[in-house]
Amino acid sequence: MPPKVKITKEMVADAAFEVIRANGHENLNARTVSEYLGCSTQPVLYSFKTMDEIREAAYGIADGYHSEFIMPKETDENPMLALGLNYVRFGQEEKKLFRFLFQTDKFGGKDVTALMADPGLSGILEIMAAGLGTDTEQAREVFLAFFCVAHGMASLLANNSMEYDEGQCRKMLENVFYGMAASRKGGKHA
Repeated sequence: MPPKVKITKEMVADAAFEVIRANGHENLNARTVSEYLGCSTQPVLYSFKTMDEIREAAYGIADGYHSEFIMPKETDENPMLALGLNYVRFGQEEKKLFRFLFQTDKFGGKDVTALMADPGLSGILEIMAAGLGTDTEQAREVFLAFFCVAHGMASLLANNSMEYDEGQCRKMLENVFYGMAASRKGGKHA
């Protein structure tokens, strides 16, 4: 008889992530995770005390996956526009993960004010300010408008309320980005 496969905490968390990615967070339970792993529910429930702990672990994996997905490539001409387009594309391609990360009360966690105060944003704002020839406070205003539009489009796509058209999405993001940049400098955007 072959030895039993030991189900680790990491395996359970990874399986929970995959269940959410394929079937949505509404369908995450000990049974769906155990089916994914090919085991009984006992090892799943042994690894974590509650399903909420499993959701939290899956959220961490999903958040890391999202961060990697949206990062611009070195070859991107405008990293901010690339970041925005990648964010929108995530809403289109990973609908269930997007809804889990950003449209569940329990795990959303941060409002826009908290996002804007996040120390991790400072590096992006410095790069943005340098590229726009503004200070970081003006860059923060541009980023906020840009983020709201990108998040809105991604939300619409994740909820099947908009057809994905990369050219249209790019144009909207460019209009917001360059329009806000021009308004911060006292000019007008064409």
